[in-house]
Amino acid sequence: MQYICIADDHPLYRDALKDVLNQHFTALTVLEAGSLAQVLELAASYPALEFVLLDLNMPGMAGLNGLVQLRQQFPQIAVAMLSADDDKQTVLQAMAFGAAGFISKSAGRQQLVSALKQLLNGDIYLPADTFRQSVAPGNSPIEHKAEQALLRGLTKKQIKVLQRMVSGESNKQIADALCIAETTVKAHVSAVLAKLGVPSRVQAILLARDLDFSLYL
Repeated sequence: MQYICIADDHPLYRDALKDVLNQHFTALTVLEAGSLAQVLELAASYPALEFVLLDLNMPGMAGLNGLVQLRQQFPQIAVAMLSADDDKQTVLQAMAFGAAGFISKSAGRQQLVSALKQLLNGDIYLPADTFRQSVAPGNSPIEHKAEQALLRGLTKKQIKVLQRMVSGESNKQIADALCIAETTVKAHVSAVLAKLGVPSRVQAILLARDLDFSLYL
């Protein structure tokens, strides 16, 4: 039995999420909290709690400070953020502070189900729509040289994989889009991390988020 906590101060939204979880997932025990203090109490009371869906703006959160506090006190619990504030900077900051994913409150039901499946399967989930927003054109010569240096060691296939990572796609989505096996994607991701000199997928995204990939593909 997997324990998951829905932490949101709006009962209607909690009910909607609980309904999705109960309809699409089995062997789940769903806990509910309306504040960060309640989340911390539940985490202390339920050692089997594995996952928290955490509202960014509920009482006690103080922005991403609540995420940091929860991760510090209970590092074994995976946390995905919930928020309507899904701009790229907020999402990346949440990931840098230890979130396993970020679900936009504007997500439709099917998108929500897909996000939860990825997260409960141990994958990272990022809101793809947020990462598809184009970056303003017109890099300076210095910025262009920095891009060239960053991507110089990558093959064209690895650049395509990195581009889709930055767009928030999962390994499975990348595999489907590029018509390659998911194991091959994992190998490309590992190679990309090694060549960029970063230890995690999130840090690779942070490093490459403003690159103009069209110049290299």
